[in-house]
Amino acid sequence: MKYVLAGASGFLGTALARDLLAAGHQVTRLVRRTPVSSDELEWDPAAGQLDLTGLAGVDVIVNLAGANIGRPWTPVYRKTIRESRVRTTATLAEAAAQLDSKPVFLTQSGIGGYGMDCGDDILTEASPLGEGFLADVVRVWEGAAAPAREAGCRVVSLRTGVVLGRQAPAFQLLALPFRLGVGGRLGSGTQYFPVVSLPDWLRAVRHAAEHDAVEGPVNITLPTPITNRTFTRSLASQLHRPALVPVPAAVMTTFLGEFAWELLGSKRALPTALQTTGFTFSHPTPQQAVSAALAH
Repeated sequence: MKYVLAGASGFLGTALARDLLAAGHQVTRLVRRTPVSSDELEWDPAAGQLDLTGLAGVDVIVNLAGANIGRPWTPVYRKTIRESRVRTTATLAEAAAQLDSKPVFLTQSGIGGYGMDCGDDILTEASPLGEGFLADVVRVWEGAAAPAREAGCRVVSLRTGVVLGRQAPAFQLLALPFRLGVGGRLGSGTQYFPVVSLPDWLRAVRHAAEHDAVEGPVNITLPTPITNRTFTRSLASQLHRPALVPVPAAVMTTFLGEFAWELLGSKRALPTALQTTGFTFSHPTPQQAVSAALAH
């Protein structure tokens, strides 16, 4: 299959391109500079520019582009977070809509769309989007794919939890205190904490691309929701470190602002769309997911 990939230089994009090439697929990377190889295609999402001739014969378009959310959310950076996702998705969706042969359109999204703190509520793809900055971003982010959907493309929004991989920025941040011997739960630790191993995330993306029954929002998280306390114990155990120094919620909100709720807020998400279409997890438990992250 021929894939066109936006956000190919990021952690997930790099991993996905490598995985697809290893499986024998063709991958064209979208770049915002003059291409230096035949597998690159220049685009300017800020201006909505993408040469349709470079998309000829494409089977799957994947958008993983977006500014890092793990920085202080100043008013200026909030705009950057939103526009980096919406403009890229809109540019690709409008391009896909103009192609004679309609590709599958996959766009990254986030579990944060369900809201800042959902308590014990079970969150499936049928659950409504919630309130808060990231929920608003997810709402317009996924909405930007409308041109592709209306033109007949199968559109999938990948609502991804925290991806666990050795080089994943979020995992490195979570693991660092434990490596230093000062790790512990975040806040009370009772909040549901949606995570998934990198190999399972990669397999989920391919599953979404290859199965016609997968459409709309798709949660990519462990099949059995876990709390932050459970995740913390698994991480500490795999690193052979104690988990004795909890991080108070007040400290996190003071230093991280609203972003802290992405770690403190409870999101009991289930990957219903994946499982009902035949997907099985290679690392279904937190112990297996953490072990896979440390092994790769």
